[in-house]
Amino acid sequence: MCGPDPSEIYRPEGNKNKEDFRNYTSGPHQDRVYNTYKLMHTYQTVDFVRRKHVEFGGFSYKKMTVMEAVDLLDELVDESDPDVDFPNSFHAFQTAEGIRKAHPDKDWFHLVGLLHDLGKILVLAGEPQWAVVGDTFPVGCRPQKSVVFGDSTFQDNPDAKDPRYCTEYGMYEPHCGLEKVLMSWGHDEYMYQMMKFNKFSLPPEAFYMIRFHSFYPWHTGGDYQHLCSTHDLNMLPWVQEFNKFDLYTKSEDLPDVTELRPYYQGLIDKYCPGIHCWLPMELEEGNGTSTLLLMSDCPVAMKIELTLPLSIFS
Repeated sequence: MCGPDPSEIYRPEGNKNKEDFRNYTSGPHQDRVYNTYKLMHTYQTVDFVRRKHVEFGGFSYKKMTVMEAVDLLDELVDESDPDVDFPNSFHAFQTAEGIRKAHPDKDWFHLVGLLHDLGKILVLAGEPQWAVVGDTFPVGCRPQKSVVFGDSTFQDNPDAKDPRYCTEYGMYEPHCGLEKVLMSWGHDEYMYQMMKFNKFSLPPEAFYMIRFHSFYPWHTGGDYQHLCSTHDLNMLPWVQEFNKFDLYTKSEDLPDVTELRPYYQGLIDKYCPGIHCWLPMELEEGNGTSTLLLMSDCPVAMKIELTLPLSIFS
């Protein structure tokens, strides 16, 4: 399965070493990155995540093709990323092309590279970046040491003081398996659920890589082993292989997207053709904005007006 290490091939800067990626101690975007994680680690609670599953689990309203979703990422720069400052759509093609070069016989894996960050369209639906981007971590148990900025950002999280959630295992059983763990809400889980809902015909490894590719405290930090099942450990090499391309293909040398589109459209037509259900978004004509309808356990549905132009979703 393993291909060549892309860190030996791709460099955002010619003098950038492998260990200089994911530098969270210095850099031009340090304040932006820290503030994003501070908000994330303050507000990502068990209750918050459960509500987001309800809010975005319907996939009932907004419909578009995969390539249309890729194009939407032209509008997004990830505020949690210390390595790059260009639209996420280019990163999608960079990741996919890195995988394609190393694994030419696995076209489904190439498509995973293109798909993996499409859940970030939630930002364009009005979600704050701290609820969409960045490293993920299990809620409902004590954060482990390798969580980014974990020693200075969880103090105001109410779960940190809740006896149900502030121990090593929290609300989980030993080796329960990550499928039974409630991860912090973000683009990984949203995209995984969206692919399941729309019945993408990709292998299980593809779904797993997309669901856990941002779980750096596990696949890179080596933490949370006490929650893993045998299945998780068997899948870990796939996630780690994907991570090499997700991380080390980031480069200011941007790909020619026009040239690449026909190949990836062919993969989309093979594995996930047509129009899919995405955001639970109802568009109201006439006022230039979109309205998100939240159907939750609450006795009254909540309507939240978003200041977004309708053209983004039309």
